[in-house]
Amino acid sequence: MSAIWERDRLYDYLRPYVDWCTRKSFSKLEVEGKLPDDGRAIIIAPNHSNTLMDALVVLQCRREGTVFGARADIFRKAAAARALRFLKILPIARRRDGLQAVAKNLDIMPEIFDTLGHNVPFCAFPEGRHRPMYSLLPIRKGVVRVAVGSAAMQPTCIVPVGLDYSDFFHYRGRCRVRIGDPIDVNAYLEEHGDLLKTALYEGLSSKLTQNLSELFLCLPDNETYEQRLEEARPMEQPGWINILLGVVTAPFFALSAALTLPMWGVAEYICRYRLSDKAFSNSVRYLLKLVGTPLMLLVWGVLGFVLLPWWAALTVLLYFLLSYSIFYDWLNLFRRRRSFCR
Repeated sequence: MSAIWERDRLYDYLRPYVDWCTRKSFSKLEVEGKLPDDGRAIIIAPNHSNTLMDALVVLQCRREGTVFGARADIFRKAAAARALRFLKILPIARRRDGLQAVAKNLDIMPEIFDTLGHNVPFCAFPEGRHRPMYSLLPIRKGVVRVAVGSAAMQPTCIVPVGLDYSDFFHYRGRCRVRIGDPIDVNAYLEEHGDLLKTALYEGLSSKLTQNLSELFLCLPDNETYEQRLEEARPMEQPGWINILLGVVTAPFFALSAALTLPMWGVAEYICRYRLSDKAFSNSVRYLLKLVGTPLMLLVWGVLGFVLLPWWAALTVLLYFLLSYSIFYDWLNLFRRRRSFCR
């Protein structure tokens, strides 16, 4: 079995398509800043508010591969474990999984250190779980343990990355990825080497919390949360321009809806009736686009070139590639949505 950090031809072949689907999941996706390129081992530490979409937008920070950590329970089935490894994802057990499962993290650590030692970043969500809110959960010590362990072998930094979304539940919102200044772990350990391990971990976690909270709209999770959110990012009502634009573009919407009905229809059924955690809504819509686009291209391609002249069939196929986005953009014209100002 090859090392998880090694380049894979199939992975490299599929990556541009995955990135295209990611970008088309947002009306605007921008990345601010760059990951350091000075030879230090890089541990990427983003906030976690939008399930699978968080990892996908983090991938946009770097053209080359990035190894991710994910909750260990999704690796239980052998087929899933193989697929996740192909996607460069390692299992990380959480405390809620039990002490026996957490103990297995020691078996994963050498692979993480090997990844970092070959100049491939390792990304772990330091909160330990997702939550669709503009706030930050307490930082778990797992990321800090990895950083300290890596620093004992090589120069290491933690890079906080703020993920800011205009909407957690509606498709085709906006996303801003902000790469923060790296935290030099070796320098921190040298400066605070007299502290006990527990205090050392807590101090590094506090520093990461502070740096990360400055990179996205981070509000205190208390009784004032809703009020502060309304002040910082108020709900925007659809104006008459949106309504007029919706009427003018209705034929394009109808055509887009018809062309992509098997994709958005299945996605909306799952989101409405099958999801217990609605935070996965946009991840479901993304996955239907990822899998459904090539299948529907094949179907419409065969039907088009059988029933239409080649130029008309090609026009339909090119329009189909945009249809899924057009369908959701049209719906969003009439929705009350939060502004994306800071």
